[in-house]
Amino acid sequence: MRKGPQARAAGPGDLGQLARLAAQAVSEQRGSRGGPVWSVREARPPPFNESITAALADERGRVWLGTFDGAPLGYAVAHMEELRDGTLLGIIDDIYVEADARGVGVGEALAEAIVSWCEAEGCRGIDAWALPGNRETKNFFESFGFTARGIVVHRELGSGS
Repeated sequence: MRKGPQARAAGPGDLGQLARLAAQAVSEQRGSRGGPVWSVREARPPPFNESITAALADERGRVWLGTFDGAPLGYAVAHMEELRDGTLLGIIDDIYVEADARGVGVGEALAEAIVSWCEAEGCRGIDAWALPGNRETKNFFESFGFTARGIVVHRELGSGS
């Protein structure tokens, strides 16, 4: 077994761990600024077993499990989207590491796996979400050369629950 942080391709045998991590990811961000709408629009939809199963079967996507000394502590999901000019854009759908395991390299291993995959597939770039005020996530992405290319603005009208 490899020591330290690793990212490996996930498979159907990892479904339980992946669904557990996806549920944690959405729950953790739901209460953040921007989180209530994100959780019902952009976030991985429940039931997590079904949406992860679909991601595992997506020919234009990949799923990774992030581990430290073999223990599953994070996951990532990305896919490619063809743009109107025929080029490909990598999209990070999910990247999450359990709070107690942050700072030991699991997230970095996952991000490196995504970047390597997108480069190998010829993507022109990679997009990812970071909720407003989540400086830790913003700094994480910036450490991999990500910069903002747009800002979504929103006005709550009080009809959401």
